Amino acid sequence: MSAATINILMVGDVIGRVGRLALRNCLDGLIRRHKAVFVVANGENAAAGMGITAEIAFDFFNAGVDVITTGNHIWCKREIVSFLEDEPRLLRPANYPGQVPGRGAELFTAANGCKVGVINLEGRVFMNNLECPFLAADREVAALAKETPLILVDFHAETTSEKGALGYYLDGRVSVLAGTHTHVQTADARILPLGTAYITDLGMTGSLDGVIGFRKEQAIQRFLTQRPVRLEPAKRMPVVNGLVATLDVASGRALQVERIFEAVTGDAGDDRE
Repeated sequence: MSAATINILMVGDVIGRVGRLALRNCLDGLIRRHKAVFVVANGENAAAGMGITAEIAFDFFNAGVDVITTGNHIWCKREIVSFLEDEPRLLRPANYPGQVPGRGAELFTAANGCKVGVINLEGRVFMNNLECPFLAADREVAALAKETPLILVDFHAETTSEKGALGYYLDGRVSVLAGTHTHVQTADARILPLGTAYITDLGMTGSLDGVIGFRKEQAIQRFLTQRPVRLEPAKRMPVVNGLVATLDVASGRALQVERIFEAVTGDAGDDRE
């Protein structure tokens, strides 16, 4: 990485204790190996698979995460509401109504001194009836572009089509658009025609021995019975999924992009938080 470029790392949805341990065990090595100076991780499933707490957020920060993005499960832990107001490094989707606590976009400083903007958005297809993420992106990108060309977007959405459409809509205006929420890493990491690094889904940081990170027996029961069976994070075969992008500091354009899929030794033990 030269002085004219910056390497950033984005990590897919961290699920339960197994995901947190995988992140803690691998992140320092990933940062060093890829010379990443800025790290974003999605933490909306970090607390036993649903939501995040202040204590867990600080575990992320202590492990080397600069910014935590979230999604539709950000509201699952009541105690997070006041923390969202006080902690700018924890984002919720920017297209929630204006009166909800927290912030959906923020300007940060990377380890090398570069200013980096991060935007968190949530999709609407098969999800909540929120403000249009395309129009919310217009607003947030315009504000951050006054400060930096380096802008990262976590688009927490259900469908590949909505993610792909927003990627092309923002192509050339943001440095990276990475999808989250569906927990399965897609094989389409690439640089779009106008210079935006794109992947439909970063994947998850959690157990591969389950259904999107949760215990397979419970997931199967949900489908067999059509009843609301409680899902708990699976524990075996932990992996870290994500993406590394090299960005041109002056223009914000992506120069290189690489998927991260790393197996981790061990499991989570008893996942009760």
